[in-house]
Amino acid sequence: DVQLVESGGGSVATGDSLKLSCEASGGTINEKCLGWFRQAPGREREAVATIYTGDDITDYADSVKGRFTISQDGFKNTVYLQMTSLKPEDTARYYCAIAPDGVLRPWRPAEYRYWGQGTQVTVS
Repeated sequence: DVQLVESGGGSVATGDSLKLSCEASGGTINEKCLGWFRQAPGREREAVATIYTGDDITDYADSVKGRFTISQDGFKNTVYLQMTSLKPEDTARYYCAIAPDGVLRPWRPAEYRYWGQGTQVTVS
């Protein structure tokens, strides 16, 4: 099974930037759909950004468009989430996930199969 490990979270001030990493092992991220999700206390897990690594097609939640960028490095088997202009409402635990083959542009968490343990982002 694929294992995903997120890193790069932390506590930052409003307006700061952070870059999250998600390293995969036990399988390749090539030609896969991966997503970054977040969950704040008392709220449902929501999609932030997704990428299909085959051609770098990306999707973003409206709340992060223009501020967050998802990217991938196939050689490092890693997906990134560059976050800029962070706001307090971005505070959440951030997870990466990989969808099974055959799911077209997955967005909902239920469409993803393998998940990391998450990394906390706190913006104050």
